[in-house]
Amino acid sequence: MSDLDRAPLGKPVRYASHYDPTLLCPIPRQLKRDEIGLPAGTPLPFHGLDLWNAYELSWLLPSGKPQVALAEFRVPASSPNIIESKSLKLYLNSFNQTRLAARAALLARLQTDLSAAAGAAVGVELIGPERFAALDFGELDGECIDDLDVTIEHYQPAPQLLRADFSAAPVAETLCSNLLKSNCLVTGQPDWASVQIRYRGAPIDRAGLLGYLVSFREHNEFHEQCVERIYMDLLRQCRPQELRVYARYTRRGGLDINPLRSSDAAVTAVNPRGARQ
Repeated sequence: MSDLDRAPLGKPVRYASHYDPTLLCPIPRQLKRDEIGLPAGTPLPFHGLDLWNAYELSWLLPSGKPQVALAEFRVPASSPNIIESKSLKLYLNSFNQTRLAARAALLARLQTDLSAAAGAAVGVELIGPERFAALDFGELDGECIDDLDVTIEHYQPAPQLLRADFSAAPVAETLCSNLLKSNCLVTGQPDWASVQIRYRGAPIDRAGLLGYLVSFREHNEFHEQCVERIYMDLLRQCRPQELRVYARYTRRGGLDINPLRSSDAAVTAVNPRGARQ
């Protein structure tokens, strides 16, 4: 039985309402990295993280009074596993009728359990109602390429569309698109995203880049895997000296996942909640 066979995604499940860390389902990243030419044991050509936002999180005080919070999880790209999203939703729901002494107790359990599932330290931040009013929307910066005229022939990743002008002087620019769509690897449900590409190097043909991003429209892959595929295709086809790919996916089941991959080891991710999130 494969790791995906054990996952709850696409299957009827019982929603537990008492704490159960065994609900978390790790999926090895290597399963898909082999497909994009990243064999096990070789250094990764990128750094980064998967930034998760959880909007449905509640637990009980010892008195039985409910509490609510938002949560932010930062899973390093170097971790051996991703966490299957439906399993994370089920795990978070298992706190609904769980009594905890304070918010700090919840934070400690989340850090311990998520780090164990990912196989590396996961950063956790809880945002209580006292901070809700200060939260704001923000879009990815950069020049949007969505108004370019492109003709799309098929809807599976087409790296041959990516071109760079190696005879031109290097540029440093940030481009973005709101037209990225892929499908869940297991259920086929649509996943919608905005994506930002920041690079330094030979100028990338923008129409080709937009056509390439749109070509994911019928491709089945998890969010993290799509972003790593985009990164590797850009790296191989356009050979930039510096590269960063950041995608902000719309939420499903009270969770959004926002993978970031970068050539910069010191990369950090801001967390601007987009209008579609």
